[in-house]
Amino acid sequence: MPLIPEEPQIHESAQGPRATPASGRTAPTPRPVPGPRPAAPARPGRPGPPRPAPPVQRTPRDVVPAKPGPAGPAAPAVPVAAPQIQLVPASAEGALDAAEEAVDLLLDSGRAPGDVLVVTTGAQHPWAEHELSFGEASYWAQHDTGDDVFYADAAALSRAATRPVVVVAVNGGPASAAATALPLARARAGALLIVCGDPQQTNAVLGTGV
Repeated sequence: MPLIPEEPQIHESAQGPRATPASGRTAPTPRPVPGPRPAAPARPGRPGPPRPAPPVQRTPRDVVPAKPGPAGPAAPAVPVAAPQIQLVPASAEGALDAAEEAVDLLLDSGRAPGDVLVVTTGAQHPWAEHELSFGEASYWAQHDTGDDVFYADAAALSRAATRPVVVVAVNGGPASAAATALPLARARAGALLIVCGDPQQTNAVLGTGV
């Protein structure tokens, strides 16, 4: 029986020293351990500096492709495709009739009337004279509509728009008229330029051997 009281004394003494470490456990020493958690914000800070670095590299890369952009001047290669040139020998008096025949052939071959522009270097075509009698506004309005063959004087050719086919009737006028009108007519012709007049004069102006 004396052994029984001794045992509880031993247990109590064991509890005494255990209480002291318990108080040590309650101490704030383990609690401050969460302190390293603020170190986590340092992680986002680390990716932060590398992020600004790449944008700096991207901007110079963008500048490099911008320089080859000016290579666009290669587009002038389109004008190299000059229109075909056909010469219809005709005198100044018969140039207008030859131009009318050329227009008829074009329409019969399937060309749309709005594809054809007729230019005269001397007297205006009767149609142009008639339409101009109603005023230039209505005359050029028909040009802008582009539904029918349009007849223009060489002096107004710079105002005319490009059409697939341009027919020039060298029906007189000063020598400078043909020299000025033929190059403009070639520039306005998208596919075909027909010149009704003196072939030698046409070749001399356009530099062709047609």
